Amino acid sequence: MKVAVLALQGAFAEHKQMLSRLGVPSFEIRQKRDLDKPFDGLIIPGGESTVQGKLMRELGLFEPLRERIAGGLPVFGTCAGLLLLAKKIKNDDRVHFAVMDITAVRNAYGRQLGSFYTEAEFKGIGQIPMTFIRAPYIEDVSGEAEVLATVSGHIVAAREGNQLVTAFHPELNDDLSVHKYFINMIKN
Repeated sequence: MKVAVLALQGAFAEHKQMLSRLGVPSFEIRQKRDLDKPFDGLIIPGGESTVQGKLMRELGLFEPLRERIAGGLPVFGTCAGLLLLAKKIKNDDRVHFAVMDITAVRNAYGRQLGSFYTEAEFKGIGQIPMTFIRAPYIEDVSGEAEVLATVSGHIVAAREGNQLVTAFHPELNDDLSVHKYFINMIKN
């Protein structure tokens, strides 16, 4: 098994470290030729969704990745990755991959000063640490999408088939549970 990590911007190095701690080989996707390498799952890190969307389009990564995700490639999007996968972003006209039946709210907790840490229940895992940085949340799920975690009444993690999203950054804590959850998605 090998996991690709989109490495155009954001916390991609931290995701690679988590995978390394789990003994899962990974590599970075930075340009179109990186898509020629075989991989079984994809992580789209936090960062700035509009920048990542723009860079993916400019580098010719967008359509090939969208096709693979729509075709069943397991994908895990954190923060900006959640926005890139969402079919609808309530406070932004732009949509990117638009493959997951969720409606997201961009920068839902405000600016950088609205960042926070908490612990909450994650379905199938238990209580985990959650770090939110200029985070979105999910306002609504539909279709096959299911809620995995909520904080203060807001949906902060969801899954739909091969797609997993978190509004928080599990790669910024020591806890490996969410990454293990994703690896188990790939295996199954």
